[in-house]
Amino acid sequence: MSYFDAASSAPLHPVARQALHASLDEGWADPARLYREGRRARLLLDAAREAAAEAVGCRPDELSFTTSGTRAVHTGIAGALAGRRRTGSHLIVSAVEHSSVLHGAEAHERAGHPVTEVPVGRGGAVDPGEYARALRPDTALACLQSANHEVGTVQPVAEVAGVCHQAGVPLLVDAAQSLPWGPLVPEVPDWSLFTASSHKWGGPAGVGLLAVRKGVRFAPPGPVDERESGRAAGFENIPAIVAAAASLRAVHAEAAAEAARLRELTALIRARVPELVPDVEVAGDPELRLPHLVTFSCLYADGESLLHALDRAGFSVSSGSSCTSSTLTPSHVLTAMGVLSEGNVRVSLPAGTAREEVESFLGVLPGAVAGVRRKLDAPAAGAPAAAPPAEGLVVDSLGKRCPLPVIELAKAIGGVPVGGTVTVLADDEAARLDIPAWCAMRGQEYVGEEPAGRGSAYTVRRLS
Repeated sequence: MSYFDAASSAPLHPVARQALHASLDEGWADPARLYREGRRARLLLDAAREAAAEAVGCRPDELSFTTSGTRAVHTGIAGALAGRRRTGSHLIVSAVEHSSVLHGAEAHERAGHPVTEVPVGRGGAVDPGEYARALRPDTALACLQSANHEVGTVQPVAEVAGVCHQAGVPLLVDAAQSLPWGPLVPEVPDWSLFTASSHKWGGPAGVGLLAVRKGVRFAPPGPVDERESGRAAGFENIPAIVAAAASLRAVHAEAAAEAARLRELTALIRARVPELVPDVEVAGDPELRLPHLVTFSCLYADGESLLHALDRAGFSVSSGSSCTSSTLTPSHVLTAMGVLSEGNVRVSLPAGTAREEVESFLGVLPGAVAGVRRKLDAPAAGAPAAAPPAEGLVVDSLGKRCPLPVIELAKAIGGVPVGGTVTVLADDEAARLDIPAWCAMRGQEYVGEEPAGRGSAYTVRRLS
């Protein structure tokens, strides 16, 4: 079995396992106590904090350990907003942030405070100028991920941090995906708050990092105690913290060589998948991207069925497709980028992945996609067939989920002449993204969307 979902959670690093076992015998006592066992536990905690701070690029007294990366994000957002409440309550986020950031923004908005969502381009990156234009006199905090968790695009964090620094607005950087590949400093000297998660780099789950730069106004939310500078209440899990810090140091020592090797493998996937599988769109910036991650979407494919097919073939991958979500809504990242969401596959290679595994994946992928498309009775690749003289057709896809509305559109387009239209009635949220994406891939004109009863009417004009 080949595990290709390191962006969700990396396999436990050998150094993490060794450090965890070793510290279980020494790190069980309360580090706040003055007796011998407490002092030993405190020494372990302090050493782990120094190692993690060095890896991040901050001072040890700026770094706190939380119970998860999500908790670090929520605490960071709430604490920074509370600390700057005299300035205002306006919050800025990008449209492609991790759900933990967006959930924090949604809670802030529900409480009656203003939130601005900065759009991204088709490659998934923000424009620093958009952040500059979003800044207001009452802006309390801006947030930006260092690299995207779904498509791997690296964000212009240094430029955005500079813009925010000039305006006197703190920037929270979610570096969960990029920290395994190197520290944030000195590349981004103007960050204010920083979050990351241990299980993303091969440390144990349940350890998050929250760094708050000296001079940043911060008011910890909720009840606080004396631990972790009041930013993470409760007894520290010292063995897990020690393992997280030790593995982060080990991962950084290996990062340069491993990044170069994995970048070659993801470049191979990016190049070969469109050659092997028809009607595929590769998402994300081709150059400014994480070394281990590549995402592509397969037209006329059900993402959940495709993941199951690949799992049966021995490959564990993930997806941002709406078909794999209980909400039946497309990935907010793919939606913001305006790219195809159906049949989405995210491949994120863990350290040590062999080229033979990638070649094997490329060998089974065409058959897996073809099998899913066959079950859905998808049309064959190529231009639509010659049409009888019908000016327009209406396709009723109400109640049908991805990718069926797009499949029915593809079949119907051959039933109208060049210049004729097909209108698809659909109540699946994914249609709003995937029908325009199909038009772009097929060279047809997307006319637009109109309300239609319990769904929407999406009109497409045949151009060829």
